[in-house]
Amino acid sequence: MTKNIPHLSGYDLVEEIQHSSESVVYRAKQDGGDFAENPRSVVIKILPAEYPSYQDLINFRHQYTIAKDLDIPGVLCLHNLEEHDRGYALVMEDCGGISLDQYREHLSLTDILDIAIQVINTLQSLGKQRIIHKNINPANLLINPTTKQIKLIDFSIASLLPRETQIIVNPGLLEGNLAYISPEQTGRMNRGIDYRSDFYSLGITLYKLLTGQLPFVTTDPIELVHCHLCEIATPVNLVNPEIPEVIAKIVAKLMAKNAEDRYQ
Repeated sequence: MTKNIPHLSGYDLVEEIQHSSESVVYRAKQDGGDFAENPRSVVIKILPAEYPSYQDLINFRHQYTIAKDLDIPGVLCLHNLEEHDRGYALVMEDCGGISLDQYREHLSLTDILDIAIQVINTLQSLGKQRIIHKNINPANLLINPTTKQIKLIDFSIASLLPRETQIIVNPGLLEGNLAYISPEQTGRMNRGIDYRSDFYSLGITLYKLLTGQLPFVTTDPIELVHCHLCEIATPVNLVNPEIPEVIAKIVAKLMAKNAEDRYQ
């Protein structure tokens, strides 16, 4: 975990805590500048590619630009954007959290309902500032195991527009996690995207947390897009009989194909 940790001036990178094709995340101590005498714990996210693409750099800067001034309890605080090698390093608060996809097995039904309430409150606050996250999924929701506080991360494809029109592209090129995107986000509904797109993604997130599986299981991107557009998921209470029917109805309403049929 601690091999090949890069050097970043003013920070002591302690350990690697997450690695994907899109980013590498480290826990670190900020020991430069104002924190030379009293280092603070931070989390640092960098691009994994030695030569990141122009779009990678744009997305990385975008998530800092759109989220740096957000004063929302459910959004991870961003401290700074540093230049690093041929890319950037995003310096964030260390909330002591781990992603929900890593913590799911430790969650009770009560925990999941509390998570849903926290995320809805966060999405409501984002909506007031006309921000659509567009990538709600368990990997982008951090939970503090002690306090159970939820923090939303990764605004790299978020939109500042109240409504956004999605164009038709190859499913392999769609932004966001294809398993969680809304029907309108696929670009195949000829309609704009608004805050209700995040509600759909939250519905699939809750489905995964409650059942341990996704509502649509396929490795074919085209088939997955078709499922989002046309297939009705098996109710969560039929997949997991321990889930009350009323909870299953809430999840189903969040996952309605038409935005008008979701919560408003």
